[in-house]
Amino acid sequence: MFEIVTVGALTAFLTAVGNGAAGEMGKQVLVSTGALVRRTLGRETPLPATSEGREMLARVLHAQLSQEARQNGEWAQLLRSMPEPTLLLSPGVGLPPATRNFTDRQRVLKQLTREAGRPAAGRPRVALLHGPPGIGTTAVGLYWGAAQIAQYPDGQFYVDLRHDASASGPAPSAVLLRLLQKMGIEPERMPPTEAGREELYRQLTAGRKALVVIDHASHVAQVRNLIPAAPEVFLLVIASGPAFALEAERIAVPQLKDRDAVKMLRKVAGPENVARAKPELPALLDRCAGNPFALKAAAVRLLTEEPPLPDEVDGTTGHSPVLRMVRVACRGLGPRTARLCRLTAVGGWPAFDADLAAATADVGAQEAARMLTEAVDVQLVEPLHDGRFRFRPEVQRLLTDAAGPEHGISECAAAVSRTLDHVLNRALHAAHAALPRSWRVEPAPAAGAAHPDEAAGMAALRAEAANVLRAVSVAQEYGHLGTVLRLARSLWPLQMKAGYWDEVLPALRIAVRCADEQHPDSRTAAGVHFQLGHCLGELQRWDEADQETQRAVACERAAGHLLGEASSVELLGLLQLHRWQYAAAYERFVEAEHLYRRIAPGQEGAESLPRALALAGRHQGRALCGMGRLAQSRTHLENSRSFFVQQGEAYNQGRVLTDLAETLHAGGDDTAALVEIAEAERLLRPEGATPHLEYLARLRQRCEAND
Repeated sequence: MFEIVTVGALTAFLTAVGNGAAGEMGKQVLVSTGALVRRTLGRETPLPATSEGREMLARVLHAQLSQEARQNGEWAQLLRSMPEPTLLLSPGVGLPPATRNFTDRQRVLKQLTREAGRPAAGRPRVALLHGPPGIGTTAVGLYWGAAQIAQYPDGQFYVDLRHDASASGPAPSAVLLRLLQKMGIEPERMPPTEAGREELYRQLTAGRKALVVIDHASHVAQVRNLIPAAPEVFLLVIASGPAFALEAERIAVPQLKDRDAVKMLRKVAGPENVARAKPELPALLDRCAGNPFALKAAAVRLLTEEPPLPDEVDGTTGHSPVLRMVRVACRGLGPRTARLCRLTAVGGWPAFDADLAAATADVGAQEAARMLTEAVDVQLVEPLHDGRFRFRPEVQRLLTDAAGPEHGISECAAAVSRTLDHVLNRALHAAHAALPRSWRVEPAPAAGAAHPDEAAGMAALRAEAANVLRAVSVAQEYGHLGTVLRLARSLWPLQMKAGYWDEVLPALRIAVRCADEQHPDSRTAAGVHFQLGHCLGELQRWDEADQETQRAVACERAAGHLLGEASSVELLGLLQLHRWQYAAAYERFVEAEHLYRRIAPGQEGAESLPRALALAGRHQGRALCGMGRLAQSRTHLENSRSFFVQQGEAYNQGRVLTDLAETLHAGGDDTAALVEIAEAERLLRPEGATPHLEYLARLRQRCEAND
């Protein structure tokens, strides 16, 4: 008798594989598991897409394993070799610092403490702080959290959702991504699906004492799947605006009373300056209406000994205190600086530097830097790091609303056009430097600053990513559809090398719509459809990925672009490979090879044809292994390996050797597989390929158990 792997263990494993880590090694586990399923059942079985499907497959496997001791042993070894989920939370960097000028709010603080400390009794601990812009919801949350560090020894985790590139803010899956990043999950261990991320979030927080703060949430869908199951985890959601329908203790942050407003003025401006302004104080308090942001701006004016402006001069009686503050600040800055602030606000840029502001306002960079310093002094602009700035969301909205009436629609449109040109120039330079040999990336423009190497280009593109993504939406809104497509193409290195799939997805959807409207059946349309198909595949949205990639194939074929058609057909094969459709994948890889071989000398792609054929051969070998045609798989993989040995590409040699070891193990030749594993480890250690080396260690364990 032998101990049969249980249905529960198989279901858990299939769930972990299906929802598992993104990146190359996550897909390697996926493909090799599918091959083992086929060997066990003797037929090709598609990857289950639902929990019910995974449980059904587990039951079918269990029935087969109960009759086959060898296959049962192979599955048992596979399950034992898989690492236990890392359940240790990284404490991260904690919350941002609280303000020094925090005043009052004792009732709100007590409400937070009561919700965080009440008996759980099966009810999640969740609070929703809300209030009008500038009222201090974020300040309250951070001040309270700073006093609670001892209560949450497993960490305090803060995610700010403001200034997202899309108008509706980040999607729930993207919110989970950001939170898991704060919890220390590395890119290669990040699940690609929303379900996988939520499961990992719950695993990480189970039995923990942690505080999760989500700031500037705009709707319930963003945070609903963060509601904790763990009784000692407290979720604090902060909304700058009205409350939404979250199951939580809703806590409104009220305006400051006059006595507390005066206390705040004294903290910021000093008692002597407030005393000097005593005659104007009632009007100032009335104008600020207990709004801490407006009060701080007024206090800065007192600190610089500038007299507060009375209502009859200000002319904003009856408006919101933030609007009054913005108008007063703009008038105090002078017309040129106020113009720069208004025009820069129009694009809604997540962050900007003096160069971007200079391009927007059509002034010199040094002058723009001076103007931004003045704007910081009057609280219109917030300084960040690396010479960057941002607007508070409400300030940005109010400045944008004022830009048209103050400067005219045509000047605003011209400013946006200049900014888009500036962002595009930066993006093209960075993308070309990051992938200098990729035909999917546009050559760098003649004007602008080049980057010295791939690392510098990638770093610059990461730094500009939020603005590039925002620029896609702005370009569409203002009718710059050609710019939309060029910006979208510049995102390819972020997909290919940095795993920015959630981030680029909305921008790519916009680009595809623009391409289909303006340039159907063109290489440009094919390029963005390919990028979108690749992105959706990485996020395991298989059906959509298929549709987009098939559209890319059709566009490349219509445009007569062999290289693009072959590449898109190859992507179709990879999408099928990752769903355990090995026979269909093999057909696509063979088709891609035939297309590559039609590229004549002198045509685009001819110089890189040997490498493309070697990669296509590797993919064919992987598909053949999944089909059980192991001898043919080995031949293809060895041919591919020979090319990469000749080229001296250690990393690609290591990848092919891993595939070869998998094929040898599948055929029962574990001794030969161990030889290939050792060589792959030797090649990959200097490359710092830690996830790959960990996978090889697990494969070695399985081979040694059978050897």
